[in-house]
Order: sequence, then C-alpha cells, then structure tokens
Amino acid sequence: MIKVKNRKILLLPGDGVGPEVISEVKKIINWLNKKKSLDFKIDEGLVGGASYDKHKNPITDEVFYKALESEAVVLGAVGGPKWDNLEFSKKPERALLKLRKELKLFANLRPAICFKQLVDSSSLKPEIVSGLDILIVRELTGGIYFGEPRGVKPIENGERRGVNTHVYTTKEIKRIAKVAFELAGKRKNKVTSCEKSNVMEAGVLWREEVQSLKDKEYKKIELNHMLADNCAMQLLRNPKQFDVILADNLFGDMLSDEAAMLTGSLGLLPSASLGLRDKNGKIRSLYEPVHGSAPDIAGKNVANPIATILSLSMALRYSLDLDKEADLLDVAVQKVLDDGLRTKDIMSDGKKEVTTTDMGDAIISKLK
Repeated sequence: MIKVKNRKILLLPGDGVGPEVISEVKKIINWLNKKKSLDFKIDEGLVGGASYDKHKNPITDEVFYKALESEAVVLGAVGGPKWDNLEFSKKPERALLKLRKELKLFANLRPAICFKQLVDSSSLKPEIVSGLDILIVRELTGGIYFGEPRGVKPIENGERRGVNTHVYTTKEIKRIAKVAFELAGKRKNKVTSCEKSNVMEAGVLWREEVQSLKDKEYKKIELNHMLADNCAMQLLRNPKQFDVILADNLFGDMLSDEAAMLTGSLGLLPSASLGLRDKNGKIRSLYEPVHGSAPDIAGKNVANPIATILSLSMALRYSLDLDKEADLLDVAVQKVLDDGLRTKDIMSDGKKEVTTTDMGDAIISKLK
C-alpha cells in the first residue's frame, strides 16, 4: 500500500470515560500505522470540563485551530455533574457546539444498527429489531439551537420570558437533504423526511424544499414525508420500515436518541458530523460515540469502547477515503462479539465479561 503522508487525526478525550475509550482508538491508529503502512499523525487536546478545569474555557483557541488543521477529529465525551452549575457559555457542551458551528459541520450521521449478537439486549421483541439498520441524517447547525433571537429576559409584570427561534433557509434545507439522498443512493434508495408541517411554517418550508430537490435531482429515490411525532411512534412500532431518516436539528436530536435505544446499547453506536468538501477534497469532520461521559463508571476500566472505535471506522470511511480499513475494523468488532466477549453494559448469561482495555486488545487481535 502506498504510504499516506501527514494525515492528522486530532483526539479529544474529554471527560468521564472519554479518556479510556479514546485510548483504545489510539492503539488502533498506531496498529494501522504499523501494519497497514499508514502514516497518521496523532495529536491530542483538552476539551469540555477537562479544558475548563485547566483553562477556564471548554475549548481553547489552540485546540480549536488544531481541529481546523486536522483531517479528522475523534472525541470521547464531554460533561458531567461537576460542571452543571457553570454559566451557560462555560459549560463543557459549549465546546461541541463551537466545533460544530465554526467547522460548519452541518450534517450529523447517526447509524442505528442492531447487532445480531445483541438482539436480546433490545427492549423490543427480537422480531421487531432483528436486522435493524437505520441511518438518521440530522441537520446540525441551524434550527432552534442556533436561531436568533434567543435568551431569557425579564418582562414588565415581574416574570421572565424565555425565547428560542426555530428558523431554516432554503439553502440549509437543501444542503442536508442532498446528503440524505446521496447516502440513500448507496443503501436502499429510500428517505423518510420528518418535520411538523401541520403546526410549524418552518416545517412547511422543509417539506416543500426537500420534495423540490428530490423531484429535480433524485428522481430514483423514494421519498416519504412523515410528521416527527408519528415517526417517533413508528420507530417503536415498526422500525424496519425506515432506511434513511432526514430531520432538522431538534427532531433529529430526539429521533436519533430514540433509535439508538432500539439497538440495546448506546455503547455500540458511533456518529459522524460532516461539513462540505473544499476545493482540495478535504472535508471538515468530527466523530464521537453516541453515549455520554458516564461519570459514574469513569476510571473503572469498564466502559464499552466499541462506539468510539466504530466512530474511528466512520472517520476512515468518510474523511480519509479508506473504505477497506473501515471494513476491516467493522468486521473485527463483529468477530469479537461472535466470540462472546462483552463489556459490562452488554453482558448477558453465557458470555465473558471483559474490561475496556481487554475489548480494545481483542478487536486489535482480529485485525488482519
């Protein structure tokens, strides 16, 4: 294989179990460098509560510029009760919002896959979730999380009023819809677009613009429109009717968390946040596990590293154009689960419980 020079991967361990799961990712990157003649340059930085504790800022300019210069950023997790009482602008989660906004990471990809080895771990009946493979495409930099005006202000009668603004433009909607249609074209050619057009004007615009793009550029893709609350119900009733689900920032946030729970464990689910490719073909990106920082188990070497390892797999596939290496990593995870190895969160009768580091080492042993 031809050596790939100077590809920078920025690792941001963050808080809670973040450093533990990122350590396993680091081991795999080093294996790829050694065994597959790749030449990734690993850099690391503080983010979230860890950054606040040292710098009184959830992300420093230095770390932010490292992210700008990297081919891919892999994050562990941020947040925890320790920082709950900080002012809003200093909370660990603000680091994530800044990275998404400033790197223009408008597309969040959240797979919800029910591994055949873990069908019984789902809260739904096996026949409902067996073979489940959904991809949720969430718009990430617009909508109610970023709209202006926003804030909490006093009003004349002595009460206070909280305001958030839900706003989208044609450009923002078509940009994310294009991502959904392109990905659907590589899967089952089916997109379900979700909004609340029955009560929200922004939802009407969303539906119209998605349909317009489909009619002009993606005539072979099947497009269905569904109200977001109905989609939430259908995910529990018959989740396998879906392939790619397209949603705005707010509804995508909710639906992706719901879909994640269908699979049986958040510890298995990766995510990718992507921007547009520049003229040189480089794409801004951030990869992270769906699970949170889990401070209650931090430092105990029991966290499941699979979601973070699969986030690295997504980075190899979407940012680094290394599909074969991504496939290799995905297969290694499947083989380890076939062998009956389980971390505490997915442990069941007859299986072998292993630590975070054991799981990482086992996955590396299956790489060839």
